[in-house]
Amino acid sequence: MLQVLRGFIGGLLSGHTSERCDMRLNALLEMPELGLSTVVGHDDLDRPLRWVVTTDLLDPGRYLSGGELVLTGLIWRQSAADSDTFVAALAQAGVSGLGACDADSGELPPDLVAACRRHRVPLFHVPQALAFAEVTEHIVRRLSGARASDVKAVLDRHRQLVSGAGLDPVLQMIGRDLGMRCWVLTPSGRLVSGSHPLPEQDAEMLARSFLTAKRLPCSRAGFSLFPVDEQTTSRVADWFVAFAGSFDDWPEERRALAGELAAVAALERLRQDDRLSPEGRIAQELVRLVLTDGRPSDILPRLEVTGLAGATGFVAVAAAADAGLRPGELRVVVKEILRHATPSALVIGVVEDEAIALVPAPAVSTAHPPAADQDESAAARDGDLTARVRAAVHALAPGLGGSRLTVGVSGVSPVEGLRGAVEEARYARRMAEGRAEPDAVVGHDELATHVLLLASVPDDVRRMFTVRLLDPLRSYDQVHRADLVRTLEAFLQCSGSWTKCAELLHVHVNTLRYRIQRIQDLTGRDLSRLEDRVDFFLALRLG
Repeated sequence: MLQVLRGFIGGLLSGHTSERCDMRLNALLEMPELGLSTVVGHDDLDRPLRWVVTTDLLDPGRYLSGGELVLTGLIWRQSAADSDTFVAALAQAGVSGLGACDADSGELPPDLVAACRRHRVPLFHVPQALAFAEVTEHIVRRLSGARASDVKAVLDRHRQLVSGAGLDPVLQMIGRDLGMRCWVLTPSGRLVSGSHPLPEQDAEMLARSFLTAKRLPCSRAGFSLFPVDEQTTSRVADWFVAFAGSFDDWPEERRALAGELAAVAALERLRQDDRLSPEGRIAQELVRLVLTDGRPSDILPRLEVTGLAGATGFVAVAAAADAGLRPGELRVVVKEILRHATPSALVIGVVEDEAIALVPAPAVSTAHPPAADQDESAAARDGDLTARVRAAVHALAPGLGGSRLTVGVSGVSPVEGLRGAVEEARYARRMAEGRAEPDAVVGHDELATHVLLLASVPDDVRRMFTVRLLDPLRSYDQVHRADLVRTLEAFLQCSGSWTKCAELLHVHVNTLRYRIQRIQDLTGRDLSRLEDRVDFFLALRLG
């Protein structure tokens, strides 16, 4: 089928397809704005017309490929014999017709008429007041419309006949044959395919315009944007087609071509959706195995199939949307976010409306750094990924509509700790739900150990714990304005250093000792004991 399509496209591009032609010579007489009149060749007006060429060369044959309408102002004519030389060259090149006008008199010389009759080249008289550039513009516009219809037919056949051929041949054909620069992009600005190179800043601008446009299609900054599947897909999970220029000036044929190209792109987007592929099903199984604490002997073969078995560590990412996004669309969005954030391969699955992804972390070093350095490097790598995920989510937020996307990112974990990494990412995502922003992302660095523990404490336990330890101090402060709670915080912040704490509070050390003694008397605790210091620290964090 692909060969059939390529043959059809090749015929179209060379101008020799037998299925249809661009335009016939007799169509020129149906264009009153031209005012052309036939002088010679009334019986040959069914010849196909492929293009328009203006020349003043006596022998232009080497610049012609056949099927052209040649326009000339007869500057080449120095004698009557020149007419035969000129027309013979046109006939040998296989032109479709000749349009001529003497720039001075506006008439056609008899020797030119006779030469055209002799060589059977249809001859049109061009009005003296009509510039050749204007003739060319009108005819090219008509030809472009016809060619757009032909390319639309090609796209329709591509959509019907081809599966898996990709978009590159189609977009390159449109760019080459119609001069329409066009690209297919994702909402994150990732270029899927294009007829020409596209600067990264333009891709980002187009993605932002696509996500924020009130209506589609739309024109922005010299581009026209068309959604690929607006009716059935959320914008943030869709692709879009961008054309150079404003579609407001397009003839109907080009608008139809844009719609057909969007339909072809929709098929390609569906083809790239790997949920039903063997790899996609294995990825889904792998995520479920990790969540159910599967054995390494079951997990490793699946990592091998997905190409992740050689990774030295993994980062888990969990994401959910509260409304608007279906599970399949959520998976697409998360995959796009991670493609934007990291070039690594990844595994992704959806479990109970939550997308879970495993991303291989880059190696720390080949030089075996100390364990402490390894921990710092892992934290840095996790932080970098979290920052990139946050930036990608923020960029996509305008396309979420009524949905709210929350994401959690774990720290780096070895394959034996995948279950813990996934649970960490899911917990971070649940923490993100409690934040106000519509595109909240929580990373591993925000899950300090005591914070992670305290966040799971029930509200009534939190209140009881803080009331017993801090209420006596708050009540005393209200009555005596003693500032005991602030003194306690400063004392713990300074790790129990009397001198540093006194300097921080701008008080004498004896005053500080008096306050600390009062805190101990009111609470029955001893701040020289580690256990009591920890309790006060937690109470302050809970309160």
